Amino acid sequence: MLYLKIKRLLDIILSVIGLIVLSPIFLILIISIKLDSKGPVLFKQKRVGINKEHFYILKFRTMKIDTPKDTPTHLLQNPEQYITRMGKFLRKTSLDELPQIWNIFVGQMSIIGPRPALWNQYDLLSERDKYGANDIRPGLTGWAQINGRDELPIEVKAKLDGEYIEKIGFWIDFKCFFGTIVSVTKRDGVVEGATGIKTSKEKIPK
Repeated sequence: MLYLKIKRLLDIILSVIGLIVLSPIFLILIISIKLDSKGPVLFKQKRVGINKEHFYILKFRTMKIDTPKDTPTHLLQNPEQYITRMGKFLRKTSLDELPQIWNIFVGQMSIIGPRPALWNQYDLLSERDKYGANDIRPGLTGWAQINGRDELPIEVKAKLDGEYIEKIGFWIDFKCFFGTIVSVTKRDGVVEGATGIKTSKEKIPK
């Protein structure tokens, strides 16, 4: 598909620009994270990429080093106890996701696409298989992220990922990109320690 080749080229160009332009912000966040709590600046986690190949996603660390590994935040008991002070800010502003620009540059992710699932989120992966949503590069943001994010139950999130696959092209990527800016600014859909607040019977926004 020609658009996928163009999409990859845009990913490379925009990720290079992003790494250069945002380097001062990276430096400020790195210093702030180190001053706030013990541990590494970056957090690596095994995720599922294109065609279900595993890769390590990069994030700025937002949780304490004794947090259980490979466990989604919503499955932790009292997740707030594990989130650092700087981590709360990073999560609310989504700045913790910035290191994924590197994942995009090296081809493990795209700017727009289904968010990469944890390697052990078998329920989500199974649902996505129904729509072919595991067969493309996962994204920094996507259709599900601007239509509910943490509030969506697994089956609705997978269905939205499927809708993205069906409509993949410049227009839906454009809507996802600018919709994400709006969502991050308004902090829509971020629910620490919970998921699936919206039921599958609710109307999915278009």
